[in-house]
Amino acid sequence: MEYTKKLIYQSNYWYNDGLAKAKIHDLSGATISLRKSLQYNRENVAARNLLGLVCYAKGEIAEALVEWIISKNFKNHENIADYYIKKVQESAGELDTINNAIKKYNQCLNYCLQDGEDLALIQLKKVVAAHPTFLKALQLLALLYLQTEQYAKAKQILKRAHRIDTTNETTLRYLHELSRISKKIAKAKEENDQTVTYNLGNETIIQPAAEVKDNGAMATIINILIGIVVGAAVVWFLIVPSTNQMKMNKLNKEIVKYSDQISGKNAEISALKKEIEGYKDTNKKTEEAQATAEATKTSYEALLSVYEHSKSSGYSKESLAKELKAVKKDALGDTAVAVYDKIYDEYVSPLCAKKYRLALRNYEVKNYATSVTALEFVTSIDEGYEGGKALLNLAKSYEKAGKTEQAKTTYKRVSELYPNTELASQAQQALTGTATSGESNTETEE
Repeated sequence: MEYTKKLIYQSNYWYNDGLAKAKIHDLSGATISLRKSLQYNRENVAARNLLGLVCYAKGEIAEALVEWIISKNFKNHENIADYYIKKVQESAGELDTINNAIKKYNQCLNYCLQDGEDLALIQLKKVVAAHPTFLKALQLLALLYLQTEQYAKAKQILKRAHRIDTTNETTLRYLHELSRISKKIAKAKEENDQTVTYNLGNETIIQPAAEVKDNGAMATIINILIGIVVGAAVVWFLIVPSTNQMKMNKLNKEIVKYSDQISGKNAEISALKKEIEGYKDTNKKTEEAQATAEATKTSYEALLSVYEHSKSSGYSKESLAKELKAVKKDALGDTAVAVYDKIYDEYVSPLCAKKYRLALRNYEVKNYATSVTALEFVTSIDEGYEGGKALLNLAKSYEKAGKTEQAKTTYKRVSELYPNTELASQAQQALTGTATSGESNTETEE
């Protein structure tokens, strides 16, 4: 009891620490503290619900739902997780928008790996517009702005990310890099300001600012005289060429301006073409991802139903086993897999063992119908039960019960699942005997 109290005390301590950090938007620190709290006591419903809220605040909706569903499994009644789940389910349109934003973010990661930063920028702007609290998308957009030297936009995006999570290491690292670049630019500008540039005719003169001095009245008179001489020379020799040069410079600037606009439009067209190609290439992947997401959702709902029925005294173990078979274990997370294994080991595994022993006893006393029924149940739950022996015994029971076609199908299934084994050898021999028996019965009937 003393050890249990210490665990509960530690769990509550880290929960309070995570709550304090969450209140000041230290979401990264809150996540670490709350996960420590759950390590000491995984049934700490308050810590798990708060962890779900922290994930939701960072834009990780799927992770938040997982935590709330697990919390509901530990405490089914008077649990605020019910309210959170219902709120998410009520805003189905918003949930679809967030789901699409996450898919586009994953697509942007692929674009970045394929040197498609321009396309990733276009896509990420849409992502953060649809899902403003998606922290990872904001960080990736800021990184792309830094890479393309759009520092003002990068600073604006990083400020948004910092407001969401004040201690996130990635955001702080990007802010530090932006500060370093800004200092470097300021230093270069300061060095440029220390020189003076002016034009003398059609020549450009650059000299240190320290050398420009006020030489007094005499220097002014001399400069005026020099200016008059130079002005006269400019009038006679440089006015017309200078005017033509100015016109050419203006024309060149306009040409450069239009060339930049054309280049920008071409880049946008190229980006849109890549986006279209990307949609075509990833259409199949998107459908598969949707199917996986639907399977995951269905499996979690089915597991929750099985868990609730396992607590009901009036629910049969056979019905429980059939419901558990509908759950796809591969689609579950670690915590849900633990719940699955616990139910299987406590209810389904003993039931299968009992049914298997019942089938063997009835087979020995030639009660093949009962043997078939029991083995059909076992193999429907686990086709490879007892390393395939259950499936082979089912085929034998079919054969003894006069169900020849079903026996053949089951023998073939054993051969497919366990090739080059003793089980496959027995199945092949039985298939040969069954075929011969079938031909003999046909001839007799004729």
